[in-house]
Amino acid sequence: MSKHLLLCFLFFLSFSQLLLSSCFSFSNSTKICPHGQALALLQLKKSFSIKKYFFNYCKHNHLSNYPKTEHWKEGSDCCSWDGVSCDLVTGHVIELDLSCSWLSGTIHSNSTLFRFPHLQRLNLAFNHFYGSSVSAGFGRFSSLTYLNLSDSGFSGLISPKISHLSNLVSLDLSWNDEAEFSPLGFDSLVQNLTKLQKLRLRGISISSVFPNSLLNRSSLISLDLSECGLYGRFPDKEIHLPKLELLSLRGNDELSGNFPRFSENNSLIYLHLSFTNFNRELPASIGNLKFLQILDLFGCQFSGSIPSSIGNLKSLQILFLFDCQFIGSIPASLENLTQITSLNLNGNNFNGKIPNVFYNLRNLISLDLSRNNFSGQIPPSIGNLTNLYELDFSDNQLEGAIPSSVYGFSSLSLVGLGNNLFNGTIPSWLYTLPSLVELDLSHNKFTGHIGEFQFDSLEKIDLSMNELNGSIPTSIFELVNLSSLYLFSNNLSGVMETSKFEKLINLTYLDLSNNMLSLTMSVHSNSMLPNIQTLDLSHNNISGMFSWNMGKDTLYRLNLSYNSISGFEMQPWKSMQILDLHSNLLQGPLPTPPNSTFFFSVSHNKLSGEISPLICKASSMGVLELSHNNFGGMLPHCLGNFSKDLFVLNLRKNQFHGIIPQTFLKGNSIRTLDFNGNQLEGLVPRSLIICKELEVLDLGNNKINGTFPHWLGALPKLHVLVLRSNQFHGQIGVSKIKSPFMSLRIIDLAHNDFEGDLPEMYLRSLKATMNIDEGKMTTKYMGDAYYQDSTVVTIKGLERKFEKILNTFTTVDLSSNKFQGEIPECIGNLNSLRGLNLSHNDLRGHIPLSFRNLKMLESLDLSSNKLSGQIPQELTSLTFLSFLNLSQNHLTGFIPQGKQFDTFENDSYYKNTGLCGFPLSKRCTTDEIPYPSQEIEAKFESGFDWKIILMGYGCGLVIGLFLGCLIFVSGKPEWLVWIIDKNIHKKIVRNKRSTRGQGATIS
Repeated sequence: MSKHLLLCFLFFLSFSQLLLSSCFSFSNSTKICPHGQALALLQLKKSFSIKKYFFNYCKHNHLSNYPKTEHWKEGSDCCSWDGVSCDLVTGHVIELDLSCSWLSGTIHSNSTLFRFPHLQRLNLAFNHFYGSSVSAGFGRFSSLTYLNLSDSGFSGLISPKISHLSNLVSLDLSWNDEAEFSPLGFDSLVQNLTKLQKLRLRGISISSVFPNSLLNRSSLISLDLSECGLYGRFPDKEIHLPKLELLSLRGNDELSGNFPRFSENNSLIYLHLSFTNFNRELPASIGNLKFLQILDLFGCQFSGSIPSSIGNLKSLQILFLFDCQFIGSIPASLENLTQITSLNLNGNNFNGKIPNVFYNLRNLISLDLSRNNFSGQIPPSIGNLTNLYELDFSDNQLEGAIPSSVYGFSSLSLVGLGNNLFNGTIPSWLYTLPSLVELDLSHNKFTGHIGEFQFDSLEKIDLSMNELNGSIPTSIFELVNLSSLYLFSNNLSGVMETSKFEKLINLTYLDLSNNMLSLTMSVHSNSMLPNIQTLDLSHNNISGMFSWNMGKDTLYRLNLSYNSISGFEMQPWKSMQILDLHSNLLQGPLPTPPNSTFFFSVSHNKLSGEISPLICKASSMGVLELSHNNFGGMLPHCLGNFSKDLFVLNLRKNQFHGIIPQTFLKGNSIRTLDFNGNQLEGLVPRSLIICKELEVLDLGNNKINGTFPHWLGALPKLHVLVLRSNQFHGQIGVSKIKSPFMSLRIIDLAHNDFEGDLPEMYLRSLKATMNIDEGKMTTKYMGDAYYQDSTVVTIKGLERKFEKILNTFTTVDLSSNKFQGEIPECIGNLNSLRGLNLSHNDLRGHIPLSFRNLKMLESLDLSSNKLSGQIPQELTSLTFLSFLNLSQNHLTGFIPQGKQFDTFENDSYYKNTGLCGFPLSKRCTTDEIPYPSQEIEAKFESGFDWKIILMGYGCGLVIGLFLGCLIFVSGKPEWLVWIIDKNIHKKIVRNKRSTRGQGATIS
C-alpha cells in the first residue's frame, strides 16, 4: 500500500513541475505584444486628437468615459493597454474597445486600424470620427463577431464589404445619421450575416421595404431599424422569433401595416413602433406578449378600442399610446398592470368616465390622460398612487370638484388639470405638495380665493381663465424658483406694489391681464425681475405714471394696453421687441421705443405733437401703430424707408398734414399703409409701386388730389384700396396694365369728383370678387398674430367698422361721384360681391339683368341716380340680399314680389313715382302687371313646354272619346251634368267680381 502511495506522490510531483514550467513559459510569451501590432496601435493613437466629450449614453450606462489611448506608451506591453485585449496563446490583438474615449479625427482607408486581422470584437462607439465612412477596410476583419460604431459621426455610403463579416453576431451602426446603405447593400447584409443576434441600425438610411427574411432568423435577440426610411407594408404574418427581446421600428413614417402578430412562444420585452404608419385596431393577441415591459405606439395610426387582453401584460412597465386615434373607454383590465410605472394615453379620442382602476397600480410614476374626451369626475382610486410624479388630465371634459381628501403625494411634481370643467374652490392639499414644480388649473370654473403655497419648489403656476377673486396671495411672492406665473382672466383685485416682486429673481413669464388689479411703483423697483422676458398687465386698473424698470437685459414683450396709464417712462431695454401701450390715457409727445423694437402700438391715446425722426432708428420695426391720437405736423421723410422689416404703418385718425412720404425701400415688406382721417395732401406717391407686398392701402378722408392712380393696379397682392373722401378728379379711364387689380376685394372711391363712365375695364378685372368657393378655402382674417387689419366701409346704408377683415368679404363703393352713362353688364360677373354702392351719381338706363348673377350680394344701393325702366323680376333670386336702396330714381312698373323683396319697406323705393305694388300704397293697373321674364319666355320657346302641351292634348283626346262613348251608350249621366253646371256658375260669378274691382281702381 505504501509503495502505491509513494508512486502516486512521485507522479503528482513530476506532473506539477511540468505544469508549472508550462505556465511559466506561457506567461512569458503573453507578456510580449507582437512589435508590429504595438507599432500599429501607436500610429492609430497619433491619427486622432483628444477632445473632451461627455456622451449622455456613456454616463447613463455607467461606461468608462476617459481618453483610453493616453495611457498607451511605447515600450510597454500593448496587451496591457486600456481597451486592448489579446489572445492568451498567440498574443494577437483580438479586441479593441475605444468607446467613450474622446477620440477626434478621420479614419482613412489606409488607417493602421485595419492591420489587426485577428480582431474578434471592435467597439469605437461615442467618439468623433466626422468625415469618416464605414469603408471597405472594416470588411477585412473576417473573424469579427462584434462591431459597434454607433454615434461616432460616420457618414456617406456604407461599403458593401461589411456584408463579408459572416461571423458577426452583433452589429451596431446606430446614430450615424448621415451614413447610408447603397440600394442593394442592406439586402446583401441581411442575406450574408446569418449568425446575427443583434442588429442595430437606428438613423442609418436604408430606404427599403422591410426584408421578410429577417423574420426567419430564429437567433435574433435585438432588432433596431428605427428612423431608417423603411417604407411599404410590414409583413402580415405570425412572427416566430422565440429569442427576440427588442423590436424597434420607430420613426419610419412610411412604413405601414397591422400590429405585429407574435406567437405565444415569444420573449419580447421591448416593442417600439412610434411615428410609423401602423394602423387599424390592436388585436386581442397582444395579450400573448407576457414578458413585454415597454409598449411604445406614440404617433401611430392605430384606432378602435383597446382590447381587454392588454390586462394580460403583467410585466408591462411603460405603456405609450399617445397621439393615436383610439376611441371608446379605458378597459377595466388595466388594473392588472401592477408593474406599470408610466401610462400615457394623451391625444386620443377616449371618452366616458375614467375608470376607477388605480387601486393596485402603486408603482405608477407618470399618468397622462390629457387631450381626450373623458367626462365625469376624477376617480377616487387616484389617491392610492402615492409614488406619482406626474399627473396630467388636462384638455378633457372632466367636471365637479377636485377631491379634497388626498394625502401622501410627496413626490408629485406636475399637476395638469387645465382645460376642463372643474368647479368649486381649489383644494388645500394642492398648496401643500412639497415637490410640486408645475401646477396647471387653467381654463376651468374655479372660484374663491387663491390659497397660500407652503413650499417654494414651484416653478410654474397657471390658474388663468377661471373665476378666482380676491388678491394675489403673499406666498406667491416668496416662490424664489418661480419662472412662470399666469393668473390672467380672473376677477383678482387689490393693489400690487412693485417691491413685492423683489424675490422673484427667476421669473421669466408674468401674465396678470384681464383682472381688476392696480399697481403702485416703489422707489427701489429698478432692480426687480432681472430675468423677466414677458410681462402682460393689460386690461386692469393701472393708472398714473408707469416707470417700472425691470428686465433691463431680458424683457422683450411688455403689454400695458387697456388701462388708464397717463404717463410712460421709456426704459433702456436692450431686448425689447413687442411694446403695446394702446388704449390708455397717455398724453404728451410720442415715447421713442428702443431701437430693437419690432411691434410698437400707442393707438387710442391722447398723445400729441410731431413724430420725432428718432423713431427711424428702430431699424427692426415691423408694426408701427400710432392711430387715434392727436399727433400733428408733417410726417418724417424717413418714415417709409427706415426699416426693411416694416409691414404695418398705421397713422389713422390724427392731424398730420403735408405730403405722404415719397421714398420706400426697394424690397420692402410693407403690407398695410393706413393714413385715413388726416389732412394729408398732394399726390399719391408713385414710389408705392415698389411695395410688392402691399395688401391694404387706406388713404381715405384726407385732402389728396390728382387723377386716379391707375399704376396701383400692378401691385399683385393689393386686396383693399380706400381713396374715399379726398379730392380726386377726372375720368378713371383705361389702364395700360393688361389685368389690373387682380387681387382687389374691397375698393372704395366714394365722395370724390371722379366723372365719366363707370370704369368697365377695371370692373372686369376684379377676379378676387368672382367665383369664390368658400367651401374650398380656409376662412381667416387678414393679417397675422401681431396685427390684424381693419377698415371702415359704408354698407347697408351705414358706416361700419370692421375690426377684422375676412378674406371672403368683398365690396365695391363708387358712390357720391359724378359718374355718368349706363351701369355696365359686366358687374354681373362679380358673383362673389357682398356689397355694391353706386349711389349719388348721374347714372342712367336700366338696372342690368346681369345683377341676377350676384348670388352673394347682401347690400345694393343704386339710389340718387337717374335710372329708369322696371326692376328686374330676376332680382328676387338674390336670397342673401338684406339691404336695398333704389330711391330717388325714375324707375317704373311693378315691384318684384317674393323672397327677400317681401322684407323691404317703402324707403327702398322712395321718390320713384312710377313704381307700384307692395310695399307701396299705390296699386298696379293691369298694364303694369309684369310680363313673364325673358328666362321663362325662352324656356317656353325652347320646345320642352310644347312636349308637355302635346302630352296633355293626347290625354285629353283619349278621355274625351271615352266620355263621348259613355254618353252615347248610357244617355246623359246626371253626375257629369252636375259637375259641369257647377263650374260654369262659379266662373260667371268670378268674372262679375273682377269687373267691379277694375272699375273701382280706374275711378
